Formats: sequence, C-alpha cells, structure tokens
Amino acid sequence: MPILTANQLINIGSDIFNAMGVPSEEAIRVSESLVGSNLVGHDSHGVIRIPQYVKLIKNGNIIPGAKMQIVKETPSSAVIDGNWGFGQVLGKKAMEIAIEKARSKSVSTVTMRQSNHIARLGEYPAIAVENDMIGMTTVNNHGSAQYMPPWGGIERRLSPNPLSIGVPSSKYPHVVLDLTTAVVAEGKVRVKLNRGEKLPEGWIIDSEGNPTTDPKDLYGPPPGAILPFGGIAGHKGFGLGFMVDVLSGALSGAGCSRVDADKFGNAVFITVINVSDFVPIEEFKSNVDELIDYLKTSKKMKGVDELYYPGEVEAKEKEKRLKNGIYVEDETWNQIVDSAKEVGLDTNEPNFKPIR
Repeated sequence: MPILTANQLINIGSDIFNAMGVPSEEAIRVSESLVGSNLVGHDSHGVIRIPQYVKLIKNGNIIPGAKMQIVKETPSSAVIDGNWGFGQVLGKKAMEIAIEKARSKSVSTVTMRQSNHIARLGEYPAIAVENDMIGMTTVNNHGSAQYMPPWGGIERRLSPNPLSIGVPSSKYPHVVLDLTTAVVAEGKVRVKLNRGEKLPEGWIIDSEGNPTTDPKDLYGPPPGAILPFGGIAGHKGFGLGFMVDVLSGALSGAGCSRVDADKFGNAVFITVINVSDFVPIEEFKSNVDELIDYLKTSKKMKGVDELYYPGEVEAKEKEKRLKNGIYVEDETWNQIVDSAKEVGLDTNEPNFKPIR
C-alpha cells in the first residue's frame, strides 16, 4: 500500500475537485475533512470517498457552490435546505448556526435536508466542543442507503444511522463519542473489500441471513446486510438506529427509511448545549476530567494494555499518522489516480509520489 502525507492527499483531493469546477474554498474544506478522517483512523470516511464524489458531481447529485436556505427558524431552532451541496460544507455551517443560537438561548436544535454526505460524524460535535459547548449530531440517508435489517430480520430496512456526542474537558483532548448503530459503517466493509481482506465474524449476513466474512456478500447480487450492533443484544442497536432515523429524517422533512427512497446524502439533526448556562464551564470540565481519571484506575482485563475514553484512540492515531503518513490501500489509490486522470490532472507531479 502506498503511504502519503496528509498534505499530499489534501492537495490531490482539492486539485481533483477544482478540476471539476468546485470552488476552491469548498474543494479545500471537503479534502481536509476526508483526510482528517484518515488521520484519526476512520479510512471508511476518508479519501476512499474521492472517486465516489467525482461520480456524484458528474451525475448532478452533488451541486458545487450550492447555497443553503433556512426554510424555517426560531431563536433556538432552524430547518435548513442544503440544495444538494457538499455535506462537509453544509454540515459545518449548520453546526455554526446551532452554536450561535445556543450562545443566546442555552440550547438549540438545527435540522437539515438535501445535504450530501457529511462524512465522519464526530467532526461536527467537535466544533461545539471547541466553543465550550456540548454537541450532538445524528444523520440518516434521506431514507435510502439501507444496509441494516430490523432486529430478527434479514432484509435491509435502515441505513447504519450514526450518532455522535462531544463534550469539553480541560485535561484531555476532545472527548467525542462517534458510533454507528450497525455493527460497523458500510464504508469499513468497502475498505476491507478494497484491501482484499475478510471481515470479522458478526459484521454481516448474506441474502439468506447466513453469517459470512466475505465483503462481496454485502453488495451481492443478491445483497446481504450489516447487522445492528449489540450481538445477542442487537435489539439495542436496532432501536437506536430507528430513533436516529426519526430524529434525522422525520424532523428535518427529509423522510425516514422507505421503499421508494432514492436520494444519496445525509439528513442531519444537531443539538447544542451551552454548558455555562447550566454550570460554570471549568466546573463541568473538571467533572469530565475526574470521570476519565476514575475510569482509568480500573484494573485491566488480561491482554488489555490501556483503557480509553471516547475519542482517545482517534487522538493517538492522528499523532501517529501525522508523523508516519497515511496508508492508502492499492485499490483505493488506483481509483483516486484514475479519477485524477479522468479530470485531466498530471499524475506524475510530486503530490502523486508516495513517500514510501
């Protein structure tokens, strides 16, 4: 697998999008978001998406430069129509709107529809954390991109709807929970497919409902499904996924999972809490720090080297990848190079030369 620096990959992504007529500011924002996902170890939401976005732009599913529209608003809430612009651009603006409303009204909720894929969800609550606020974000896929069956079923009925919550602390890097309500995000199966690797047992079932470790079985034909998280308690993952579908889809007006849904992208639910309107911010941060300190005093199970708080694994991975570079599996790299050639870029220039 080639290894490239974060800056190389950001430049490659930006150049590809620029060549397709994407405004420079948007091209940089989207590329930084994708590479940011690779840096924290979530390759499923990283540069593997560049070829996908190229196709979506060509098909008119992503509209570069699209202007968001606030269709309904109160002092503490807003409903946004993203007009099918880049999700990373719209998601950041939606979170910033929610933060400003929470600043004056303590708590805010913003929903958004007709936004394209906003990528790694944990990126957005972190913006609230940077403003000493609590951020919560959920998304569905406008009712489409269904990969998860209901508990006890074998047919796809829900997207692997994710949720993320971030809280500020003083002592530790951003404390951010970021999880999908399925066992795994679909993009992680795609990464395994591109690497030619088998899946861990318990991730997916084939079209007949049989456990399988072959990533091809998810995509078919006929297609399989990703299981709800929780194993023998998978009803919990399914229940969470159901509620995320409602918060993101029904409340935004985008719609929940249904038989005729055909739009790609994310409908978004955001809630922001201004901590200082409840307790002094330093007191809150101290409580979070003490909680983490206390959890880390637990004796470890055999084979466990360290106990992590939510977001700590990502923070450590970012340090490593900034220092050592980012691995890109051969199939993904070949797809990115093909996309670059397709839009007329010179793939012999330095950005396309792996550091090893």
